Amino acid sequence: MNIDEIANITKIDLWFIDNIKQIVELEKEIAGWSRAKGEGTGSNLPAELLKQAKQYGFSDRQIADLIDSDELSVRNLRKRQGIETTFKLVDTCAAEFEAYTPYYYSTYEVEDEARTSKKKKIMILGGGPNRIGQGIEFDYCCCHASFALKELGYETIMVNSNPETVSTDYDTSDKLYFEPLTFEDVMNIADKEKPDGVIVQFGGQTPLNLARRLEDTGVPIIGTSVESIDKAEDREKFARLIKKLRLNQPANGSAKSREEAKRIAKRIGYPVLVRPSYVLGGRAMKIIYNEGFLDEFIKEAEDTSEEHPVLIDKFLEDAVEVDVDAVSDGKITVIGGIMEHIEEAGIHSGDSACVLPPHTLNDDTINTIREYTYAISKELKVKGLLNIQFAVKNDTVYVLEVNPRASRTVPFVSKATGIPLAKIAACVMAGKKLSELGFLEEKKVSHISVKESVLPFSRFSGVDIILGPEMKSTGEVMGINSSFGIAFYKSQMAANSTLPKKGKIFISVKNGDKRNIVFIAKKLYNMRFDIIATDGTAKVLNSNNVSCQVVGKIGEGRTELLDLIKNGRIGLIINTPSGARGQSDMKPIRSAAVMHGIPCITTIQGAQAAVNGIESIIKGDFEVKSIQEYTGEKECVRIG
Repeated sequence: MNIDEIANITKIDLWFIDNIKQIVELEKEIAGWSRAKGEGTGSNLPAELLKQAKQYGFSDRQIADLIDSDELSVRNLRKRQGIETTFKLVDTCAAEFEAYTPYYYSTYEVEDEARTSKKKKIMILGGGPNRIGQGIEFDYCCCHASFALKELGYETIMVNSNPETVSTDYDTSDKLYFEPLTFEDVMNIADKEKPDGVIVQFGGQTPLNLARRLEDTGVPIIGTSVESIDKAEDREKFARLIKKLRLNQPANGSAKSREEAKRIAKRIGYPVLVRPSYVLGGRAMKIIYNEGFLDEFIKEAEDTSEEHPVLIDKFLEDAVEVDVDAVSDGKITVIGGIMEHIEEAGIHSGDSACVLPPHTLNDDTINTIREYTYAISKELKVKGLLNIQFAVKNDTVYVLEVNPRASRTVPFVSKATGIPLAKIAACVMAGKKLSELGFLEEKKVSHISVKESVLPFSRFSGVDIILGPEMKSTGEVMGINSSFGIAFYKSQMAANSTLPKKGKIFISVKNGDKRNIVFIAKKLYNMRFDIIATDGTAKVLNSNNVSCQVVGKIGEGRTELLDLIKNGRIGLIINTPSGARGQSDMKPIRSAAVMHGIPCITTIQGAQAAVNGIESIIKGDFEVKSIQEYTGEKECVRIG
């Protein structure tokens, strides 16, 4: 089509269509030049053509793809030809005053407006655009790192491309480069600034994925070594590490083909947890119960290959998941906090509510978790933050995952304990010892903190709210009190899911949960709630002296329950998923609950915590105190 036709169909202004046309034509010219000159000639791309490509916005990687070369070769060619990025200043004071915090963006022009200094400087790589699994929690860590390093006298340089974050505020760092978190862009900034150190630990998985390539090209990565990061990220190396330390790990493997996946799953035994490698937030992760479902998963993961294997782990049913955040200076490791998840393993850690300190684990289990944490930290020679996810089943502690970086729980642990973990870690990476900072032992707290996830379901009509291994939450809140019940109740209030003190409660659970629901329903009945249930659940409750009203199933054409929800007559729904047939009945109920602002709990553990919260609030109202009254007025570390 010509540009007039496209503009007529899309209603996009001709000026933009013409710009796109020019880019497409240049792409064809570069690819055509490469074909005309033959293979192996990418290193001879004319300087004029290469410069034009850069000015048009082509990345080194895109150009490499067009000329059958690689990104590093194109970068080296570009530098040999003197084609360097220039940086332009966004004047935050509109020329009325001197801008003390310059914002820079890159381009390919003649004049370079970057102001470099001779000061000692540290560059912090942010997380880039927020998405589920990687977001504001990492931005929190980047900001605290910048504040701490400023106090130590360093010039701080933030690299991030998200305008919605605090790390890109004018007063967070000395300089901000508003650039994507790619190898090319980070290297361009490093060439310009020549930092004394670069921190990759605080931006989540995105900068961590760049660590190896940056170090190989001479960028000074500070903190935990790239080799140690690789040991934790690579499945085979990690398995060897766990075996060497004689720790427990669920059976696992990685498959590069459908046949290999089936063999591994059969060896491990179903159910298994499967996911593509190198994803954020557990994306596309599933619990698989038989070979048929595994076959479907492999079909969906079309790019399964040597470079993108499918990861397969034994799924530990009825296990309690535990998160640990710690900080180490390479010699001493101190635990910042141990969090017990309320939902059982199988719910993504980013979606699960969790409690600090643990409220059901015994002292022996907690001490084992501590010992495992110290052993792993020592073996990996961690310098900075460390997050480990454990599972506890039948009093056996299993290591699920080790992340030698900031985790999404760092802000929660820091606020719950009053210990600024990200600040401490930044100082440690800059060469400080934990003894110098006055942080030598895990802080004991007398209050209970509950982290609850905020889920976006109310924004999406008809969506199902069942939680699983793929992360769905878009934020989190915290409730604090001296008792678990009231702390949990506060967390639900903060998440816009306030638990009722009276009224009707609808209960429908899968067969495997019917024994556990009896105790929960009895407590609610004794607190004078009216119980409504579907036939199967009602039969179990009535036989255990819990009177309840029976409602028909939607699949049978009965709509009285939906009417009660729409009329605001239901105060709480407890519904655990029960297979494909049960899903067709219960999905409309869960969706209706979300749309009408009714709390809907989909796990037995969540229901137990909710009942605890309701019972606590009925017995007596809660007090409101500032976070400093719980954690202490002053931070317990010495920075600077």
